[in-house]
Amino acid sequence: MINNLYKRLKLSPPKILILGFVVIIFIGCLLLQLPIATQDGKGLSWINALFTATSATCVTGLVVVDTGTTFTVFGQMTVLALIQIGGLGFMTFATLFALLIGRKISLKERLLLQEALNVVSTQGVVRLVKTVLFFTLITEGLGAILLSIRFSFDMPLAKAIYFGVFHSISNFNNAGFDLMGGFRSLTGYVSDPVVTLVISSLIILGGIGFIVVHDFLEHKSFRRFSLHSKVVLCTTGALVLFGTMFIFLLEYSNPKTLQPLSSSGKILASLFQSVTARTAGANTVNIPDLTDSTIFLLIILMFIGASPGSTGGGIKTTTFVTLLGAAWAQMRGKEDVVFFRQRLVPTMIYKAITVALIGFTVVVIVTMLLSITETEKNFEVILFEATSAFGTVGLSMGLTPELSILGKIIISITMFIGRLGPLTIAIALTHKQTKELYRYPKGRFMIG
Repeated sequence: MINNLYKRLKLSPPKILILGFVVIIFIGCLLLQLPIATQDGKGLSWINALFTATSATCVTGLVVVDTGTTFTVFGQMTVLALIQIGGLGFMTFATLFALLIGRKISLKERLLLQEALNVVSTQGVVRLVKTVLFFTLITEGLGAILLSIRFSFDMPLAKAIYFGVFHSISNFNNAGFDLMGGFRSLTGYVSDPVVTLVISSLIILGGIGFIVVHDFLEHKSFRRFSLHSKVVLCTTGALVLFGTMFIFLLEYSNPKTLQPLSSSGKILASLFQSVTARTAGANTVNIPDLTDSTIFLLIILMFIGASPGSTGGGIKTTTFVTLLGAAWAQMRGKEDVVFFRQRLVPTMIYKAITVALIGFTVVVIVTMLLSITETEKNFEVILFEATSAFGTVGLSMGLTPELSILGKIIISITMFIGRLGPLTIAIALTHKQTKELYRYPKGRFMIG
């Protein structure tokens, strides 16, 4: 099927990925408009169905209707299916189907998998897909069991199992959709160690990227990990630690968030908000109640996002640390950017600058457009929403349910760009790169 698509349309891998996501969103949109999808038997309006399907497929978690009270089981299962397909990528499921029927994976399909999983080579890409599926099944299964046991103390067993499965899949894929009702997310479990630690673990495992998971399963020793895995693990750990520490300090005296909690509750709440800001979208404290300084910190964390080849969005941890490394090298008068005694090639630095610049431009433009369409909201709320959509995070200060039709379309496009990656879309929309046959003479001008 993929080969026929290549031959007929002559599409590049990035364009195939974009088209695949568009088709999945379209199908999800149609399903959510069916009367069977909603409790009132009317189905969602086209704009709300489009927004919800885009948010689920792009594993964002921004919602214009409450998932727990608006949808029937059919509607919720549709959302969950979109989350799973969008999180792992439709090519992963296409490969699984091909392997199940015994069909060989062609070179062109391997190239598409390479693009979808964001790996540097086609070598071992099919084995990586098997690892991704195995790891996903085990992790989501274990998360579902632990959450089901915890929820069984608060609700009937059948409902607890259903909730456990839904929240495990949603949070492993960094989607943040929940069934708690009333747009409350997980605020009822703010001091609960089981819910906080299990969901935080699911978010982190889904956000570090499957390349790191494959490295761990293959080598099990940090020294033998690839440079990519070492950088991702160290950067992720540092961001979670510093995020937790600063949220704890900034919100410690806030009577609306951490002040009423016990010491352990304060730490758990700070940890969860630090982790979830990295593209997950669930929350255990009300986001609008946070101080301005914490809101700004969350915006920074959301913009950075998760790691390459994961279920998360943002400019990615590797992009962020590459920019830091380049700045540090320049300040020290060094020519090379070095991590773990390995020198980065210049093309990687150029790519990091490009991704960050495009991401920043997208957030600026979206913020500007929303400032025009949503005139009654202040700038902080709009910037937070725009960054959340780009980073496919799903955290909200309350703007999403009140968006105008034009605002919903803008946010939907932003979520789409954030999920596929700004560089992937930019490459897909440009002509095929050709090697230059000549080079211009060197030139210089002042910087800074």
